[in-house]
Amino acid sequence: MNTLLRSMLVVLISVLTLSACQTHDLSNQKAQTINLPIILMNLDSDGDGVPDDLDQCPNTKMKGNVVVDDRGCHLIMGPDMSLKMEYRAFFAKGSSELLPKYQAELDKVSEIMNIHNTATMRIEGGISENEIYDGDSIAKSSNLAKNRALMVKNYLLLKHNIEPSRLTPLNCEARAPIAPNDTEEGRTVNRRVYGVVT
Repeated sequence: MNTLLRSMLVVLISVLTLSACQTHDLSNQKAQTINLPIILMNLDSDGDGVPDDLDQCPNTKMKGNVVVDDRGCHLIMGPDMSLKMEYRAFFAKGSSELLPKYQAELDKVSEIMNIHNTATMRIEGGISENEIYDGDSIAKSSNLAKNRALMVKNYLLLKHNIEPSRLTPLNCEARAPIAPNDTEEGRTVNRRVYGVVT
């Protein structure tokens, strides 16, 4: 009985307390729209460097010298498979300076070559016809195309310790254009190094 009386007293006090609360009239308030910034994130759940929306092989963790391809899958070579990887770098007119973006791509090439220690790279240097005809003495002496190929070779040799016997620079000069030399766009494409890792 005592417990029932206490319970009723607590309920009564609660009712009195709640009835004393003032409520605001919300009928006159207008709705407001707040524009919040939208942040898009490319998640990489497995940490392999390939965003989840492109990753076709989830759960491939980067461990040691293991390299994944652009789909996020490990590069695995079986006994009946051969390795083939292409590399391209383009140069300013009259220059053999290897730009940072092409150095970053060479870093990836070196990772593959270090995993597959019998892989070799053929490095072909090219020039555009206007580098010869515009009176560039370096290009005329065929050194420019050769220097472009040597820049790639030396980068792999000095930065990544790839054995020189695995790197073969070739001078293609302007004999092997991959685009017409009659437009500036074509000439830009011909000022190149093309490498094949096998």
